Amino acid sequence: MGIILAFEEYERQSRMLAQALDMPCKMIQRHRFPDGESKLTLPAGLAEHVLLCQSLDHPNEKLVELLLAAKAARLQGAKQLTLIAPYLCYMRQDKAFHPGEVVSQTIVGKFLAELFDNVITVDPHLHRIHRLQQAVPARHAVALSATSLMAEFLHEQHENPILLGPDSESEQWVNAVASPNRWQYGVCHKIRSGDKEVEITLPEIDLRKRDVVIVDDVASSGQTLAVASKQCLLNNAAHVDVLVTHALFANNAKHRLLEAGVRHIWSTDSVAHESNVISLSGLLKQAVLNLL
Repeated sequence: MGIILAFEEYERQSRMLAQALDMPCKMIQRHRFPDGESKLTLPAGLAEHVLLCQSLDHPNEKLVELLLAAKAARLQGAKQLTLIAPYLCYMRQDKAFHPGEVVSQTIVGKFLAELFDNVITVDPHLHRIHRLQQAVPARHAVALSATSLMAEFLHEQHENPILLGPDSESEQWVNAVASPNRWQYGVCHKIRSGDKEVEITLPEIDLRKRDVVIVDDVASSGQTLAVASKQCLLNNAAHVDVLVTHALFANNAKHRLLEAGVRHIWSTDSVAHESNVISLSGLLKQAVLNLL
């Protein structure tokens, strides 16, 4: 059927997916020279269908390594290349708000489409477009959603929470997580004045003595989630938990959330992090089988 090639930092998730698919999983060996260049070594004897599994957090080095690995796999005889990138980078920069700003979504998307026949990802940040293929014009560009898995997980943790989205862009995710259990949800209003400065206005929902779960696709600096959490607790919420698809958690974000009073921090394993509680292997397995 094919072979999965994995990088060290995403080995556990890659091997889980390979086991689910009953495929071999081989590691790509990496050596970093003192100047930062990467030397990659692919295993010998590749299948005709090669699936590279790598989540694209900390993307700049990883994009170069994907270029090297994909080109080398073609030279070794791979007829079909599939990228499985549960977190897909550079999707948030989808519009030029000022003259000269680079719209990286379409540039990086085209770069990946030129390397890979198929691209599979989970909950990509598509705010102004409706289909992943508009950003990544590969033969097959598959955008999966982890929201049903997140809803199942929360059903095991809470009886009747209130779900909040921290800003308008999060509404599609919080709505999808709340709907299966018919939970009440709302969306905050956010005003951002910089990467670290945000103001949050809560929706008109009575949070007193209620468990609140803030749901979003990406947690990066954690600042928006932290401000929203503080506001919930100031409005007498019993507890605040955070559930996200992609746990980027840059610049001490987890500590920032705990300081804000967050009780539990949960995420899928799209990005390897200690908060991972939801495996995506079953979701990704079905997407791969559909391609095959």
